[in-house]
Amino acid sequence: MFEIFYRDFRHLTLSHSHHITTSHSHYISHSTKQPTKSLNLCAHYKYRMEKVIFEDLGNISYQEAWDYQTSLHREVVDFKLAKRKQDPRVISTDGHPHYLLFCEHPPVYTLGKSGSIDHLLLKEHELEAQGFEYFKINRGGDITYHGPGQIVGYPIFDLDCFFTDVHKYVRYLEEAVIRTLADYGIEGMRIKEYTGVWLEAGNGLPQRKICAIGVHLSRWVTMHGFAFNVNPTLQHFSNIIPCGIDDKDKSVTSMQMELGKEMPIFEVKENLRQQFARLFNFQFAN
Repeated sequence: MFEIFYRDFRHLTLSHSHHITTSHSHYISHSTKQPTKSLNLCAHYKYRMEKVIFEDLGNISYQEAWDYQTSLHREVVDFKLAKRKQDPRVISTDGHPHYLLFCEHPPVYTLGKSGSIDHLLLKEHELEAQGFEYFKINRGGDITYHGPGQIVGYPIFDLDCFFTDVHKYVRYLEEAVIRTLADYGIEGMRIKEYTGVWLEAGNGLPQRKICAIGVHLSRWVTMHGFAFNVNPTLQHFSNIIPCGIDDKDKSVTSMQMELGKEMPIFEVKENLRQQFARLFNFQFAN
């Protein structure tokens, strides 16, 4: 069992997919070196309950959110390395909380390590004129858009306390969104060739992506995460080749587009947060 402490930082003014080819897939960037003989103390769930701190950062600039999740990631990794220095057999962050961050960003395009700048269809001066920011970042995946009306999630989990399987982790991120969509009558699905959450083609519509995923791992500690389209401005995706996927039979959608009405994003956030708790088998604190 895992325990979540909730902290609301909405007052502060402080992602993607491509073809899956190998264990180091394009949407994943990771460094997970471990000693040959190790001791995973987090495996003893019945003897110790893990802590996960949830923070809603509200509407926050991409740079500030990136800096913040980087500092939390560094904190978790440093704690893990310090424990390993005391006992080389220890590989987990036993005794240190994990983090789950939700937020929205002002309009921004981000390009992952395996992405191509050619998939950004605006020039630098056009980005500035239209009010977009742009960042090249250290997650896997290609280019995507973040903006108001999206739930952007950044789990900072030590996977040694859950499972050391990157692909399973990405499937869990997808599943949390799929289950959330199902509660609103939307049937999400996976496509074998691409990561993320999609909707099936039908009624004259192509396959449509509703959630993009791109993650980075170091020492089995995760950062970056997912972008879930609830009420975003879909027109902003036309300035890029989303996730580098140029297939004519695929497009981007949102809950608002599919249901024909603006969705209560705080309600969707809470639903999604609960889905994470169920999937990763943790509990919220009282």
